[in-house]
Amino acid sequence: MTDERIGDALWIALERLPRGAGIVFRHYGVPPGERRALYEQVRAVARRRRLVLILASSPEQAAAWKADGVHGRSPRRGARPLIRSAPAHDGMELRAARHADLRFVSPVFATRSHPGARTLGPIRLGLMLGRERDGIVALGGMNHRRAQALRNLGITRWAAIDGLIRT
Repeated sequence: MTDERIGDALWIALERLPRGAGIVFRHYGVPPGERRALYEQVRAVARRRRLVLILASSPEQAAAWKADGVHGRSPRRGARPLIRSAPAHDGMELRAARHADLRFVSPVFATRSHPGARTLGPIRLGLMLGRERDGIVALGGMNHRRAQALRNLGITRWAAIDGLIRT
């Protein structure tokens, strides 16, 4: 997940991602022209490193920007097939996002993105998911150690912002 707060550490994080991993390009607070220019720089790294690139926007914009996918709550289909991802912060949002290929469930742990928000934690996360595991991506306070701990729940995918830049 990209975010304005990551600053220049974005480039370090992109180089650390394993081949086949993905990027959800957000940077919501950046003015449109600057956002597009930054997206194109990230896209060049993604192509060079064979990373999947998903744009947090509308399906139409994701297709126009030549993204591999689109992130958001919109169930609409774009002009061409795209990977679909959606956020889910509770059971109702999880069910509403069933159209998505990937569902980013958060916040699993405390995170700067949602300061003071009630976290799910492993137990509430497991209860919320029930038997569902297909396309689930844990987000919120995630790092490698916490991702390993969630493997016991059958969750094998995770995403981070800060967890990719802190040592």
